[in-house]
Amino acid sequence: MQTEIEAKFLNVNHNSMREKLKLSGATIMKPMTLMKRAMFDNMNDDFFKDGGRRLRVRDEGSKITATYKADGLGVYDHEVEVRVDSYENTIKLFESIGYKVISTQESKRETWDLNGAEVVLDEWPWLAPYIEIEGKSEQLIKDTAELLGFSWDDAVFGSVDEAYKRQYIGMTEEDSIGFVKEVTFDDSLPDYLKERVSSHE
Repeated sequence: MQTEIEAKFLNVNHNSMREKLKLSGATIMKPMTLMKRAMFDNMNDDFFKDGGRRLRVRDEGSKITATYKADGLGVYDHEVEVRVDSYENTIKLFESIGYKVISTQESKRETWDLNGAEVVLDEWPWLAPYIEIEGKSEQLIKDTAELLGFSWDDAVFGSVDEAYKRQYIGMTEEDSIGFVKEVTFDDSLPDYLKERVSSHE
């Protein structure tokens, strides 16, 4: 079990960020890669909502992982992640013990290392690009954010749901992109989000 400390900064121009990262001496660890994931709930539909818990299988291109996260105050309290050798078979494994896929999702991610902090450039369907800074301490994340020109007051914590809620006004605490069955770049904006007002309109 490990503690994950991370902060998001929203509405970021990724091309400009790449230039800042290069000037700051960052090293690219992984180029922009399409990722897919399956999100699970139990048969009673209460696992996903209870305490912000997450269970997923993710194909990252170079590796496949199965991950459990439990949401804390601002950061995840803990995360358990293992590498697996099959995306499809791991989904079948979870389904065979009583879980079901409630959402399949795509995203794109590019990873940089900056002085020991991991800076990731994230893209999700229907969402403005953002970055996430992860590190072993809050101070390291704060220092990295300042180096890249961000104010700590603008930091957003939690899952990608928090980014959607900032962009689509009217999403409630109970709303989650995880309840959308298909979240892919080829799909048009779902009614679920059409009913909310985008802050980018």
